[in-house]
Amino acid sequence: MPAPPDTGGVTAPLRQPPALHDRALQDLSFIRRTMEGAASFTDVPGWGLVATGGTAVGAAFLAAGQATAGGWLGVWMLEALLAATIGGAAMWRKMRRRASAGPGPVFTVPARKFLLGFWPAILAGAVLTFALTDLTALAGPASAAAGILPGLWLLLYGVGVLTAGAFSVRTVPLMGMAFMALGALTLLVDGIPGDLALGVGFGGLEIAFGVVIARRHGG
Repeated sequence: MPAPPDTGGVTAPLRQPPALHDRALQDLSFIRRTMEGAASFTDVPGWGLVATGGTAVGAAFLAAGQATAGGWLGVWMLEALLAATIGGAAMWRKMRRRASAGPGPVFTVPARKFLLGFWPAILAGAVLTFALTDLTALAGPASAAAGILPGLWLLLYGVGVLTAGAFSVRTVPLMGMAFMALGALTLLVDGIPGDLALGVGFGGLEIAFGVVIARRHGG
């Protein structure tokens, strides 16, 4: 049997060498996805929070002047829709501005995590609102509709902001904790007017934190 040819100790090259270019692209793609997933969501609209805070202050004064429970609840439901519209539009505008400034999608991984963390508590608040509202008492005095709703709204909004804030800048979870504290205080301490608590929370707190976010994180 003939001996194999002497190669001088040099290993024969592979017939199909790995595609180094493709491997490098895969590694870069993995690194980019990892860094994106670990990044913070900075598209919380500070000036949008200031705007919704202003509408909430107006809603608090308007709701306090309502004679019926239906009128009171209607004012705050309209305010919720208005705030969601303003806040959503402001966030979308900030996300578009960030995406246009460099490569990357509008809905980043941190953005999706933020929204998934925020909305469950808000939806839970909506369900509880309708479950706790006595529809037969809407023609009665406004105090009949308030009850625990102001404290409940503040508490659950704070839960949503705090949970979503785990994927955002530090100011956001701090705002969530402030809302939770105010909501708990409103629920546990008798004699706190609901409209005052809502005005302080959705008005004062959002304006204060909105200004901080706008100045530190680009609007």
